[in-house]
Amino acid sequence: MKRTFGGPAIFLDRSDINTDEIIPARYLTEVTKEALKPYLLEDLKLPGFDPAGEALRRAKVIVARKNFGCGSSREHAPWSLEVNGIYTVIAESYARIFRQNMFNCGMLAIELLAEDIDRLLDLEKQGEVMIAINLQTHRIEAEVGARREVFSFAISPFDQALVEAGGWVEFADQRY
Repeated sequence: MKRTFGGPAIFLDRSDINTDEIIPARYLTEVTKEALKPYLLEDLKLPGFDPAGEALRRAKVIVARKNFGCGSSREHAPWSLEVNGIYTVIAESYARIFRQNMFNCGMLAIELLAEDIDRLLDLEKQGEVMIAINLQTHRIEAEVGARREVFSFAISPFDQALVEAGGWVEFADQRY
């Protein structure tokens, strides 16, 4: 499955956003990924953030601080992002299992330095930030109005192959 990475960004200026905030545990009994869709970030408490707001509905990229996806290790957290069309999270760091679950689902978990996250957050003050990600050159371009910032990121060849294939299942189907 070919995915487009990038688009309007939503900024969650906090560290330690856990999997219960990404998708509350009370919804883990749902039997389809699609059933998770309306509950994304429902329990996240952050000044100015509205989980039912237009900004989250439009978002294709999440920008956050460090240790994103900490807490319980569950695939439901990346799945809830996926069914909402959010295939990219940019943060300073991730919980190890959440990060790998993102790649296993064919999604990007991009790590940037704190200074780079600060630069992205500064862009948000000027309006809606559009982010474009080039997986081949490992570059991120963030634009708002006439202002543009460019960042480089690292990704292992294996994780990149998972993302390019569309996830672990597709990767395995192509090779085994």
